[in-house]
Amino acid sequence: MAKIKLTNVRLSFPSLFRRAVFGGEETKFEATFLLDKEAHADKIAEIEAAITAVSKEKHKGKTPPADKLCLKDGDTIEYDGYAGTMSIKASSKQRPMVIGTDRAPLAEDDGKPYAGCYVNAIIELWGQDNTYGKRVNANLLAVQFAKDGDPFGDGVAASVDDFDDVPYEADDFM
Repeated sequence: MAKIKLTNVRLSFPSLFRRAVFGGEETKFEATFLLDKEAHADKIAEIEAAITAVSKEKHKGKTPPADKLCLKDGDTIEYDGYAGTMSIKASSKQRPMVIGTDRAPLAEDDGKPYAGCYVNAIIELWGQDNTYGKRVNANLLAVQFAKDGDPFGDGVAASVDDFDDVPYEADDFM
């Protein structure tokens, strides 16, 4: 296993406070982290070296094919914000620690972290070799909100300016 700290990475598809739902069933807590290929080149190289080390230990030196690794080339994924990045997906059966910039715990109602913001995270790579196949996965241990970013997807919130003044009395609806 290899513990890795990610710094100032973009958060995508977070399920940090509730388990993700897949096929109508709850699965795990999870998140995908986007590392800019240029700005995070050293961290990407560290992750690739850790994948090789885990594979050497667990898979007798043979690294599983790219589709069986937690690290993916964002240029091959057609989601907003993925171009020019490497993405790494991490999950956990236990809820990860989620904290703010002051290291105080965050709750879902705080609205942070959200898809598109920047976070720091602690993950741990591990090798899988069982009836489900040979893979290198990442455990999600902790996430720290670092700073705001442009929300992904339909993260656009409603505003009071979206409404007009109502020129009639509430009793008109009765």
